Amino acid sequence: MHEKPAETFERDPEEGLRIDEEAEPLIHWLHVVIRYCARVLAVLMTAVIIWSVIDVGWVLYNQLITPPVGLLNVSDILALFGAFMATLIAIELFINIVLYLRNDVLHVKLVMATALMAIARKVIVLDYNTIEPQYIWATAAVILALSIGYWLVAIKR
Repeated sequence: MHEKPAETFERDPEEGLRIDEEAEPLIHWLHVVIRYCARVLAVLMTAVIIWSVIDVGWVLYNQLITPPVGLLNVSDILALFGAFMATLIAIELFINIVLYLRNDVLHVKLVMATALMAIARKVIVLDYNTIEPQYIWATAAVILALSIGYWLVAIKR
């Protein structure tokens, strides 16, 4: 006798979404599947991070034992910086995945921070002797746009 009004939605504890499971069973099921996929991605990203840390150690070891032993040239250091930054970006992606599973977090700031870190990595490993000036200007424009966007999101809080 007492039917639930059509505009009343219950909070789904699995998804954090406000959906009417009876009216939208397919959407409910799809969101559950997506959330489990995000958990699988978190496990896979952890494996990537572990592999990346091992790779950074291996690259550093090989560069240090290559004659002249214990000395690194500028290209070796830049290669190491690139490997370190790739590992840090993987960690940021893992954090993005984990925060995606939380419902009380605004993801925009973290995604923009990850994008800034990725473009910073690109700037660090660029070979300025071989790229065109337009590429440098375009990279600068992306950095400026991301920085302004990040700042706007940060001051909004």
